[in-house]
Amino acid sequence: MVQPRPAAPTVKFVDEYCQWYKNLFPDVRSFEAFKYLHVGCVSDLKRKTLPEIAKIVGLDNQQGLHHFLTKSPWDIEKLRTIRLELILQVIKGRPIILIIDETGDRKKGKSTDYVKRQYIG
Repeated sequence: MVQPRPAAPTVKFVDEYCQWYKNLFPDVRSFEAFKYLHVGCVSDLKRKTLPEIAKIVGLDNQQGLHHFLTKSPWDIEKLRTIRLELILQVIKGRPIILIIDETGDRKKGKSTDYVKRQYIG
């Protein structure tokens, strides 16, 4: 049996964090897309769109990231379970306050990829 190739490295702390989730992904390409999206989210990109994330991580286009989000066979419930377990390990029983702000900013202009004007109020 042929061993799968190791995932391409990204930023050290992203690689270390994403390693907790590696078993959720059936192939190395899905796991790499997972890591690339994390790199894009923590980067200082003005617009965190798939085309911009693809550029910053060195991909030719955003198709792989798009397919990861829409068709990859990973289980969101398992991901949530792992994420919550990690959060509980970090806070170690300390009380926390969770603030959810869903007011958002109104969309200005027509330049954001994949987004149309929406009512947020």
